[in-house]
Amino acid sequence: MRDLGAGFHYLLQGQRWVARHGRQYGFGLLPGLITLVLYLAALVSLALWGEDFVGWTTPFADDWSSPWQGLFRGFLTAVLFALALLLSVLTFTAVTLLIGQPFYENLSEKVDRDVSPDGTAPESGLPLWRELWISARDSVRIVVRALLWAVLLFALGFVPFVGQTVVPVIGFFVTGFFLTEELTAVALQRRGVDLRERLTLLRSRKTLVWGFGTPLGLSFLVPFVAVFLMPGAVAGATLMARDLLGEDTAAGAGEDGGSAPADEGVSRPAG
Repeated sequence: MRDLGAGFHYLLQGQRWVARHGRQYGFGLLPGLITLVLYLAALVSLALWGEDFVGWTTPFADDWSSPWQGLFRGFLTAVLFALALLLSVLTFTAVTLLIGQPFYENLSEKVDRDVSPDGTAPESGLPLWRELWISARDSVRIVVRALLWAVLLFALGFVPFVGQTVVPVIGFFVTGFFLTEELTAVALQRRGVDLRERLTLLRSRKTLVWGFGTPLGLSFLVPFVAVFLMPGAVAGATLMARDLLGEDTAAGAGEDGGSAPADEGVSRPAG
């Protein structure tokens, strides 16, 4: 339970850090705004022409009598839109991070320098195009995993009682895990930690990950909130990545833009 609270604390610390660094916060908003416009355009298009698309893909129902044709196609249209919303939540972070790679890399490095005892930040040493390629490749792999979970949970949602109680809770924890993976990847990829190692690291501290990612995922369900929380989420994820790797933190940094809850001035080791 301590890790659960620590994860939420990192989320709050990240928001406090960007609140004290207004310039980084302003630049960090741009990728989220671009992604939001793209997603809204896609969802509006689906709302306007989703029914026509369903009709085009179900020609076998053209001769069905009323009301069965309308009920069938209306149900499929609703399912299509619900899946699109779920996909938007699951992929928003990945797309935003990809679009804003240079912005968030810079923000993450500044957080590292701010809380590091020697004022330095790890650097990947890779050219930008290589970092973008690795980020895009890993994001696709994570999104595929998330979609498999989404399809499974969507199917389980039709199970009486369980689908309306247990499944949504599991869904939020799954979403929180994948959100955290995407966000910590900014700092961990810069340290040369590949996707397989990142997943192993996060699974070793699931309650810490859930404490950070689950409330963030819940907040992302509120329209436009994701845009304003993304810069702070990247900052908080950088602080949490330092904890996961057992990296030292400057004394007193925990409450002044630094990492773990600091009663000893050093981040807790992973495990």
